Amino acid sequence: MNTSSAYRNKGDADGDADRRILVWDAPVRLFHWLFAACFAGAWLTAESEHWRLVHVTLGYTAGGLVIFRLAWGLVGTKYARFSSFVRGPARVWRYLLGILRGHPQRHVGHNPAGAIVIVAMLALACALTITGWATYNDAGGAWLGELHEGVANLMLALVGVHIAGVVVSSWVHRENLIGAMVNGHKAGQPDEGVRRAWRSVAALMLVIVLGFWWWQWQGAPAPTLSRSDAAAAQQTGHDGDD
Repeated sequence: MNTSSAYRNKGDADGDADRRILVWDAPVRLFHWLFAACFAGAWLTAESEHWRLVHVTLGYTAGGLVIFRLAWGLVGTKYARFSSFVRGPARVWRYLLGILRGHPQRHVGHNPAGAIVIVAMLALACALTITGWATYNDAGGAWLGELHEGVANLMLALVGVHIAGVVVSSWVHRENLIGAMVNGHKAGQPDEGVRRAWRSVAALMLVIVLGFWWWQWQGAPAPTLSRSDAAAAQQTGHDGDD
């Protein structure tokens, strides 16, 4: 990829010719929102035994989504590939300096600073899945559960950094990054756009996720009454006999 087309300084003359181009393909967008939903749901159900199956199901789903994203980062469309946005510390520092000096480099895909957060989130998601699976299957001691919770807290903090970065970047570059992750489009040169959205891959992803959820639901154990609930039900039965 020609790096000169990957970013431009704010206010460059060729920016006047920008058009709406497809940047984020359908699998990337679906991954983003499904993963966000899974993490949010797993976080909210983490402390409840009643919602344990939901927590585990969402955690496994997030792990599967990360495996897909790692693969898609190697064979997917150009802005989905890690080679298009993972850069060294010097490039990250140059990008941040540009923002501080009021001359930020606008990247069509992920900017170098955002790329660090993305890679870190994928790494933490892998750790969350592994420690969660081990904890759920009693493959370790109590320390493993504490490690799982600690990694989840780190992920939550990183999510906050990610959201803040999206807000700042949207303001600095005057573009709606949240909207771009919904419809896939950003401003850019016609030759910079992705030619194919790969909706068929996204549809297959959604079918697999929904199928897994259905399978988990069908295999769920029948709900059992707690001792207090059972005693209350038995007492109600005796009262009815009287």
